[in-house]
Amino acid sequence: MNNIRVEQTKSEVLHAAKQMIRTGLVAAVWGNVSARTPCTDVVVITPSGVEYETLTKEMLCIIDLNTGEMIDGTYKPSSETPLHLAVYRARDDVFGVMHTHSTYASAFSCARQEIPPLIEDLAQVCGGPVAVADYALPGTDEVGHNVVEALGTKGAVLMANHGVVGVGKTVSEALRVCQIVEKGAQICAISKSIGEPVLLSDADVTWLREKYTTVYGQQKTK
Repeated sequence: MNNIRVEQTKSEVLHAAKQMIRTGLVAAVWGNVSARTPCTDVVVITPSGVEYETLTKEMLCIIDLNTGEMIDGTYKPSSETPLHLAVYRARDDVFGVMHTHSTYASAFSCARQEIPPLIEDLAQVCGGPVAVADYALPGTDEVGHNVVEALGTKGAVLMANHGVVGVGKTVSEALRVCQIVEKGAQICAISKSIGEPVLLSDADVTWLREKYTTVYGQQKTK
């Protein structure tokens, strides 16, 4: 285990967890965040039942991706650890996973309605509609199976009657995905109250997603 890389990953997870609560994506102790340490099979995840305002690096849990066993930590890991591990095992492009209970997105999950790509940034980070995974009791292996199946290669998925899972190449990207999903859910709900929302075409969604994953953001210059 590369201790320097693990410590950096812990710092990133802690920052994402603090931002998750500060931006209203979760309340109290609900939700969870993890990151896979690059070039390792080590996952850093938030503990169960700890207030995010009081969370410190020392409270984070270190999990072996292959066995699911805790390598280091004094706190019990999140009850949704099997969900996070299932995503990492299915998606080798994912190094950050965030599970939130944001209001509008959770409302869509309760209505069992996907969030359509009405707005460009949702199409960019998710690559299409945010689908709804079949319901399963929290903390079970079935949750991970259902999420992985509904997520596919996209950036986010709704958990029926539960909340949101966002993924990314980093945990900060997973945070951004969850923020955009909540924004997209709000825009969809408001648009429906005004009139009939007009979806982006499949071709436009594909183009936006490709640009986001290949050339979006700052590029290195010589």
